[in-house]
Amino acid sequence: MPIAFNKILVSLAVPLALASTAHAEGEKISNIIVKGNRRIEAAAILNAIKLKSGDTLYSDKTDEDVRAIYKLGHFQDVQVSTEEADKGMVLVYTVLEKPVVREIRFEGNKELATDKLKEALEFRQNSTFSPKDLNKSVAKIKKLYGDDGYYLAEIDPIVSRRTPTDMSVTFKIKEGKKVLIKAIHFDGNRAFSERKLRGAMETKEKWFLSWLTNAGTYKDEVLKNDAMIIADQYLNNGYINIKVGEPVVKLTDSKDALDVFISITEGDQYRIGDINFKGELLEPASELRKKLKAEQGQVFSRATLRTDISTLTDVYADKGYAFANVNPLTRTEQEKKIIDLTFDMEKGDLVYIERISVAGNPKTRDKVIRREMRVSEGELFSATGMKRSKQNLMNLGFFEEANIATGRGSAANKLNVSVDVKEKPTGTFSIGGGYSSLDGFIGQGSVQQANFLGLGLKANISGSIGGKSQTYSVGLTDPYFLDTKWNLGADVYRSERDYLDYSRRLTGGDIKAGYPINDFVGTFFMYKYEIKDIYNPVAAYQSLHDLDTQNYPLGTTTTSSIFGSISRNTTDYRLDPTTGMINALSLEYAGIGGNNKYARYITDHTWFHPIYKKLIFSTKLTLGHIQEVGATIPIDEKFYLGGIFSLRGYKARTVSPVKDNQPSDIRGNQGSERVYLGGETEAFGNTEVTFPLLSDVGVKGVLFFDYGNAFSGKLPTILMSYGAGIRWSSPIGPLRLEYGFPVNPRSEIDSKNGRFEFSIGSMF
Repeated sequence: MPIAFNKILVSLAVPLALASTAHAEGEKISNIIVKGNRRIEAAAILNAIKLKSGDTLYSDKTDEDVRAIYKLGHFQDVQVSTEEADKGMVLVYTVLEKPVVREIRFEGNKELATDKLKEALEFRQNSTFSPKDLNKSVAKIKKLYGDDGYYLAEIDPIVSRRTPTDMSVTFKIKEGKKVLIKAIHFDGNRAFSERKLRGAMETKEKWFLSWLTNAGTYKDEVLKNDAMIIADQYLNNGYINIKVGEPVVKLTDSKDALDVFISITEGDQYRIGDINFKGELLEPASELRKKLKAEQGQVFSRATLRTDISTLTDVYADKGYAFANVNPLTRTEQEKKIIDLTFDMEKGDLVYIERISVAGNPKTRDKVIRREMRVSEGELFSATGMKRSKQNLMNLGFFEEANIATGRGSAANKLNVSVDVKEKPTGTFSIGGGYSSLDGFIGQGSVQQANFLGLGLKANISGSIGGKSQTYSVGLTDPYFLDTKWNLGADVYRSERDYLDYSRRLTGGDIKAGYPINDFVGTFFMYKYEIKDIYNPVAAYQSLHDLDTQNYPLGTTTTSSIFGSISRNTTDYRLDPTTGMINALSLEYAGIGGNNKYARYITDHTWFHPIYKKLIFSTKLTLGHIQEVGATIPIDEKFYLGGIFSLRGYKARTVSPVKDNQPSDIRGNQGSERVYLGGETEAFGNTEVTFPLLSDVGVKGVLFFDYGNAFSGKLPTILMSYGAGIRWSSPIGPLRLEYGFPVNPRSEIDSKNGRFEFSIGSMF
């Protein structure tokens, strides 16, 4: 029954009720009964009305009761009448219940699952039927199809009555063909090309991989937001009078695609004129001006203005003025096409942190969270401290979310800080496998807990077995030993690995400690003791050993070394950086006892920078040197490059000085007579551009260029390579598929066609 008819029925109910009870006006009610109800109990209806047995009957009272019964929401008609009985007059409410939907069916849906369609419904099975809810459901189903590209889908709801109070609803669906956006057209754009404007939009034109990327799908709310994005593009480039019309979407004549039309009125481009300050200045205007990105003569940018407002606000907030207000005043000169900026500063009152509360951490101890906070109870508010606190919590890796909010304290100049975290699993037990181009196939098992006992302790027991390597390790680290800033840990490990020239077995342990100088700079120290056995040499290595046991050792030796490093990390998110730098300098000295003696120095620098949106540029440079300390440097401690972790396109551990035992037989023996000596110096770099491929599942693409070499003495030819790959943080560990092409391949060693590099699973 249409909704409009129901409303008419409601409006007629009261006059009918009045007419039927007019002759009994003023009489005493001996009893009140309900008729016509099937599902709704009479007691529930009687409880909703005001008239009771023994009351005097008046039409205005029955009027109120009828409305009260309607408000229960279960009835499409209510009538009032009276009956004569032995004990007196009986008041009768006769109701007609709304029908109930007993069955919901979908016919013709192939592209969207029935369960997904049911989620869009405004009603459920065994609920009261409502034409209004039915109409809303049809609209939502149509939107679901539209969001998936089926813009012409037709939804026909068929309502049938099984009994007077039971109904079934069938949605007959004609999905039609997928209709995607063929072209996006612009009118009035002069400053930016259509290609650049399309690149800024989230809505894309269809292409041959639309089935994978979903490009070309029309979504009304996304397209409207794109109009705002385009306006921002202009506002951030000085076009302060930009006007972007609402996008118009039209079906092509063939009705198999969509065209989008966007009109633009650009106006003139404006530059920044004078920059001034007024109001309550905590620092001289000249000092505040140095903190701004905006400069006189620069093209005006609304994004830059917002950044500068945030910067100035933080300057005041870092001094305790949490409610400082920065009001940018602008004055335009149309003839000169400039905008003068004046920042009106209002500091407000000094604000203190009264109380910090933590929630959402049933496992993690409060102190683990509180020690990462950079604001303290009783101290002045700090905007930078608040931001850094959130960053520290996320860098722990314990939480999916870490939200920090402020609320009013016991006084106007006091704030309470609420830290709300959402924990994620930090312990893993895995038995699986992987493959790397260095070690081949590997079986591995591990038990790891990054938040052991909820105290932030890092514990692990792990092992891996492969065709070329075996590794086992047990370790425990406390990042805040005895609640100090010192971190302390220890490991015991054993590994075996087959190299090109020999095999090596290590059994050892270490004690390590570190101390953070601040949130960005930290130190690390380690003492290590290892028992090393070099065995199973190839024939060429054995012959060299027979001639020179010092430079080509075999058998068991020991290493006792100390290691120290200092590092600086300013990246935004340490698990997946997009901006910032990592700088490290380390020194290892072996010779505190043991047979092996050497000193090794390594410096490493990596820079991340967003080029555009999620397109991230990074470059890394590593320099290393190892020197003798009263004894020959062990051959396995020297530098070897090549492979997925240094120079892609070159075979792992082959980029180093070499010695050929029988040069004439090299080709015939496929390099079996070549010994890789390792270099006393390494210098290599990696330049990468990463970009999202499938953001929902964390798949990224990468383009790279590598360069470097490992050498002793003079600097040799710098080897270079380039290539591309795919990276995925898969459930079983980080996956890397990369193909590198050597720019200057070495004869008999490298292939001009390049080399496939593949690594999956955590390597211990």
